[in-house]
Amino acid sequence: MNTLIDTAVKIATIAHRAQKRKQEDVPYIMHPVSVALLLSRHGFRDEVVAAALVHDVLEDTDFPESELRKEMGKEVMALVDAVTNDDSLPWEEKKLTYIETVRAGGEGAWAVATADKIHNAEDLLHSYEKQGPALWEHFKRGKEKKLWFEEEMLTMLRETWNHPLVDEYAGLVEKMKALA
Repeated sequence: MNTLIDTAVKIATIAHRAQKRKQEDVPYIMHPVSVALLLSRHGFRDEVVAAALVHDVLEDTDFPESELRKEMGKEVMALVDAVTNDDSLPWEEKKLTYIETVRAGGEGAWAVATADKIHNAEDLLHSYEKQGPALWEHFKRGKEKKLWFEEEMLTMLRETWNHPLVDEYAGLVEKMKALA
């Protein structure tokens, strides 16, 4: 039994307990679990998998940051910090800052961010099958800006990291771009 991953599962479950995913009426906890499973299947260290489990806790919940830091430790929290949006910034600046903090975060941050983007893209494509072009209304900046961000993220990852996850993400970005 892995104490770090068990702790991360417990925190994520508590922190996301009442949340649902944007496009589907699915418990939010399915997202961090899916991201963590993808990274586990690719053989990433426990700290990276644990960071995947709690990667949205600071950004999307009211779980106490001090408690998360105490329970997860410096290495996991450095990864979480690298993949957490700064919501105090205007949208485009927030997205560009996110890309740069992920770039500076190292391989663990690249892995968590890429697996997060893969799962989000898979969800988007699945939701598009049901909702069609109305799906884009779920995004504050619409299709054009959503795809701009995905392209910028992909460009940074291609410059930074040679890993099969980047290729998987690239394929999903192409599928998103092909949507009406």
